[in-house]
Amino acid sequence: MDSQTFVKELEASNQVQLAKLAGLEPSGGEAPDVEIKQLLQIALVNEINVSELAAAWVPSTPEMDVKIALAQQVGDEATHFSLVESRMHALGILTDGFQPPPGNPLFAYLKSLSTAVERVAGDLFTLESIAYQVNEQFMKYCERLGENDTVKLYQTRIQPDELHHHHLGKALLEKYAVTPEAQQQARQAAAKTLEIAFETRLLMTQKLGTACFPGC
Repeated sequence: MDSQTFVKELEASNQVQLAKLAGLEPSGGEAPDVEIKQLLQIALVNEINVSELAAAWVPSTPEMDVKIALAQQVGDEATHFSLVESRMHALGILTDGFQPPPGNPLFAYLKSLSTAVERVAGDLFTLESIAYQVNEQFMKYCERLGENDTVKLYQTRIQPDELHHHHLGKALLEKYAVTPEAQQQARQAAAKTLEIAFETRLLMTQKLGTACFPGC
């Protein structure tokens, strides 16, 4: 099929799986309000993980437009890290000595992707759509906590970037997913990213007592 039709079908398939993510609930019911400190610490981890992921890919991605898109993502996600860190400081939360935990299965899988089509499909196209959706849930949770400044930060700075990254991924897939082989690579990368994201977020949902924690 032509690449535009393929991308439309992949988007529709992703949306089905994203709906399952949106429906995650802790098995014991929603816990009392989780502290904003804990949720923003998760945001820091996610932002630095995706920034490092994209940075690791830049040198080994020969397609110049994909390389530049990844480089832009590196900067955007690093900026998100700094914005979230500043918000934590405003709340009196110290971040000195912050170190992200050892790598998780999702980023281990993404790091294994070797072609531009796989990287675009797994990261820009799919991971960033996951981030956009779960951040919307996080913002609603913050509204409930009265964290209006955090909501504003995500509305005005972080979410527009996540949507931009997804649109970049869509355009790049339309350009490069033009053969049956490339389309299959993209399809597999998107599906696996969603599968692992669901598994890891399910575990975290049970641990936290809420599914309303931020993405990257």
